[in-house]
Amino acid sequence: MTFKTIIEPFRVHSVEPLVMTTPEQRREAIGRAGNNLFSLRAEDVLIDFLTDSGTGAMSRDQWAAIQRGDESYAGSPSWFRFLESVQDLFPFEHVIPTHQGRAAEKILFTAIGGEGKIVPNNTHFDTTRANVEYTGARAVDLVIAEGRDPASRHPFKGNMDLDALESLLIEHGREAVPVVFMTITNNSGGGQPVSLENLRGVREVCDRYGIPFFLDACRFAENAWFIREREAGQGDRDVRDIVREVASLADGMTMSAKKDPLGNIGGWLAMNDDGLADECRTLLILTEGFPTYGGLAGRDLEALAQGLRESVQHDYLRYRIRSTAYLGDALTAAGVPVVQPIGGHAVYLDAGALLPHIDPLDYPGQALAIALYEAGGIRGCEIGSVMFGLQPDGSERPAAMELVRLAIPRRTYTQSHIDYVIEVAISVAERADQLRGYRITSEPRPLRHFTATFEQQTG
Repeated sequence: MTFKTIIEPFRVHSVEPLVMTTPEQRREAIGRAGNNLFSLRAEDVLIDFLTDSGTGAMSRDQWAAIQRGDESYAGSPSWFRFLESVQDLFPFEHVIPTHQGRAAEKILFTAIGGEGKIVPNNTHFDTTRANVEYTGARAVDLVIAEGRDPASRHPFKGNMDLDALESLLIEHGREAVPVVFMTITNNSGGGQPVSLENLRGVREVCDRYGIPFFLDACRFAENAWFIREREAGQGDRDVRDIVREVASLADGMTMSAKKDPLGNIGGWLAMNDDGLADECRTLLILTEGFPTYGGLAGRDLEALAQGLRESVQHDYLRYRIRSTAYLGDALTAAGVPVVQPIGGHAVYLDAGALLPHIDPLDYPGQALAIALYEAGGIRGCEIGSVMFGLQPDGSERPAAMELVRLAIPRRTYTQSHIDYVIEVAISVAERADQLRGYRITSEPRPLRHFTATFEQQTG
């Protein structure tokens, strides 16, 4: 017999207090923060859905592994345990540890980017795009059309448009394209997965043009679970085997281990190309540390080694995906527009559909995110024209979608927390026509969304 109630496949071992605040206190706090949710003090946040990156709860066995951490500068046994866990799932010849994913991106694109280069991806996320563009290269998004439609229920909206990829390669030639990237799952597009069929198709195009194929694989386990659940012929496979097949289709990868590997810090860059690996290791030593620790303590390497083993367990993934869907399905039933189908790590509110009276360049996503915080202390993240509207030449244009991401930390919140979020989101949606847009009063470049300040539009 199957029961519909979702239960956490773990018990609570220790607890952390939440600070209860009033709407008045929250309005004061967001004002002090320049209306930027990144600038809030964490103790002023009740439910923190800003990101799922490094914010999850580690397991008993991860904490136990930390005690085994060996802090030798070079050749630590913790490094070899980490390496074994990585290569068990991603059998690339060279694994280069970094302190987090954007460090891996910085090293890789420093080595292969530059003026005149083009890097296609299904959809670049913020730091990936910034690291590509920082070298003078151009980041191009080639997600399928359904991936730009929040209401589409295509099961693999993260897929790359293979015809568009081929057209780009014909137009610019292989010399201009140092690598083809795929982000799994597609974070900017609503946490949507990529199918095995599409990954095989990208591999085939890359083989014909002699171009390396890399993965931005930080949510690899969630993507593999969606393949198992949604793709024909995959339903009886072990997630670990699906992950290995996905890795076998690529020439390398970047990883933020703060996501699916269940770490609070860490990442890596991996590849099979000996010459590129040597160049990247040199950059690593300049910026991160020795190649057997890469900016991480031995105890961090141990926690990640254990987290990788836990990340592909079916009971955990079933809970993870279904509990995210619980939030998304409840909001959908209440008429709150969200990206469909529900992704793995987050629910994405469709701010463009909910706030059609706010122009995209008055930042409807920012308006909705602030309203959620003021109403209930929920911190989400705008993924729209604040994050992606500013172009390398300084101009601004609306993003493809205006979203607010509610990214759910792993193994952190209970069902009652989610029920509270549902209530708050519905209450905000019921007065959506009263919300007003915002304008930016100060901004850095690039990655302005992290530290920009805003003020609400009047009238």
